[in-house]
Amino acid sequence: MLLLPIILFFNCKKEKVSKHSKPNILFILVDDLGYHDLGVTGSTFYETPNVDKLASEGIIFTNGYASSRVCSPSRASIMTGKFTARHGITDWIGAKAGEAWRTRGRHDQLLPANYVMQLPHDDITIAEAFKENGYKTFFAGKWHLGDKGSYPEDHGFDINKGGFHRGGPAGGFFAPWNNPKLKNKQKGENLTMRLANETADFISKHKDSTFFAFLSFYAVHAPIQTTQEKWAKYREKADSLGIAIKGYKMERVLPIRQVQDNPVYGGLVESMDDAVGVVLKALKDNGIDDNTIVVFTSDNGGVASGDNYATSNLPLRGGKGYQWEGGIKEPFFIKIPWLKQLKKSEVPVVSTDLYPTLLDLANLPLKQEQHLDGVSLKPLIEGKQAEINRPLFWHYSHYGNQGGEPSSIIQKEGWKLIHYWEDGREELFKLPSEENDNQNVVAQHPEIAKNLSNQLLTWLKEVNAQYPTPDAEFNPDKRKMRLQKLVNEKLPNLEKQRLEVLSPDFKPNKDWWGSQITVD
Repeated sequence: MLLLPIILFFNCKKEKVSKHSKPNILFILVDDLGYHDLGVTGSTFYETPNVDKLASEGIIFTNGYASSRVCSPSRASIMTGKFTARHGITDWIGAKAGEAWRTRGRHDQLLPANYVMQLPHDDITIAEAFKENGYKTFFAGKWHLGDKGSYPEDHGFDINKGGFHRGGPAGGFFAPWNNPKLKNKQKGENLTMRLANETADFISKHKDSTFFAFLSFYAVHAPIQTTQEKWAKYREKADSLGIAIKGYKMERVLPIRQVQDNPVYGGLVESMDDAVGVVLKALKDNGIDDNTIVVFTSDNGGVASGDNYATSNLPLRGGKGYQWEGGIKEPFFIKIPWLKQLKKSEVPVVSTDLYPTLLDLANLPLKQEQHLDGVSLKPLIEGKQAEINRPLFWHYSHYGNQGGEPSSIIQKEGWKLIHYWEDGREELFKLPSEENDNQNVVAQHPEIAKNLSNQLLTWLKEVNAQYPTPDAEFNPDKRKMRLQKLVNEKLPNLEKQRLEVLSPDFKPNKDWWGSQITVD
């Protein structure tokens, strides 16, 4: 009589072990989300309860980094496990390079380097790695890694909902949008929620199989749009917190936002959080949340200047496009439901690590010849004494739309060195410190700077990095005039626009970017 219960006990135990030996993967990537754009990472303005809860249930990497300060290079590094200088996609795909840069009228000293314009087919993407191990693969949202022939379905994803060559939400965040990979269903439909619903639907249909789902939001990329209701909520919140007299200051070449009080952006962030909640609920409702690893991160820093002036990354300096911490430090969370040991880590990690880490957590063989610049974080996550002491490299041989300068970075053993390509100058910062980018200590530590510089330049040579070149037509007087115009005209106009958006009678258009369109 005791034999059957004993057999059932061991069978259940065996099923549990095998279940976790091949878990599902849900990878959530938010576009342009800044390190301090979440409640869990310190924002007192934006409200993100679903993401905050996810972070509290997993491991928080307080020094998690994107592989680039802009989107396409960072996304290519996630897909390949390689740093940007190695895979060659060093700027957002579509950015002008070489002599074509002059058409931007920026009057810059250098011509940006040429770069790879699509995800190389020679690389085995993370999706292909999981697919070859029997996983059903799914992609929803922003791709921006090439045109036709280099879409998600060409790089290992069985299903593609919304991924094509564009880097932003063509047509905006409310239907009708202009996306050949995502049909319009209902006028006024929210794009962020639609992508979440597509992902939730995929989860429900494949709950009995094993899947790798990559949810890549177009949010919170420009255009910054929300509903009247969410705008009103955050406008009132900004008012109650006290509206600052000034919201901007000049960075080196562009104004940059100093406060988180944009009610439109607040609504956009909350919509992203609402969508995350839908997908996490789908895991729970289908009974597979206890066997699904969830990753949450961003592709670069929050947009504080240039493309938009949506958020502030303070106390981190800079933002998207910039070489400082605000451009590359990201929210970086991994939830493994059956591992409860480690809740937080200060070890520096980077998005290239996610490729080998997820393979390792799924008990699949690593591809050392592919993810050359990533290391598995599994031992660290499990709370073991893991030594992860390697240099991290960033290479951006371009001028950012947001004010960043052509430069390369090495970070190692608590130090970060930035090498600028315009004139060869270097900055050295001691980490960790949220104010580190304001404390250049290169003069105090010349030997450390020299050693790091030599390592950086040697590595760039080894991976055949491409560099910007001097512009023979560079006119410093025209550059000076442009910068002066930004100070005299752009800066005051931004202050005026900021207060207009915070005004109680603000109305962008008759239907709030299409959110109030109803079905005919």
